[in-house]
Amino acid sequence: MPAEPLGLLLLSGTHERAHYAFVLAAGAAAIGRSVVLFATNQGCRALFTDWSDLTDAARDARIQATGVAGLDTLREASLELGVRLIACEAGLRAEGLDPARLLPQVEVAGVATFLSAAGAGQIISI
Repeated sequence: MPAEPLGLLLLSGTHERAHYAFVLAAGAAAIGRSVVLFATNQGCRALFTDWSDLTDAARDARIQATGVAGLDTLREASLELGVRLIACEAGLRAEGLDPARLLPQVEVAGVATFLSAAGAGQIISI
């Protein structure tokens, strides 16, 4: 029996939370779970092609220096493993963020789309 989907709700625009959202996404997808990561408000910045305006983005170099995978590596792994990335349309508008900055693989949709994708699975807010 396949595992229930994992829904990750990324609300924060900090590197620490964005990084761990992708740790969870890649980890769950690697063990065969269906994963949808829904970013809203400042969390949408983690889905930008250039995520360097996340709060404390310099943390990425510090953690890579310790041998921990950086955000680029985790995002690439998540995409390769089939993680579905959704940026909240209302969250983008509320924060004045340009959807043209999103990775090409990111869908722009609403909370109903996220909840439908997560189904009866687990939802974790970060």
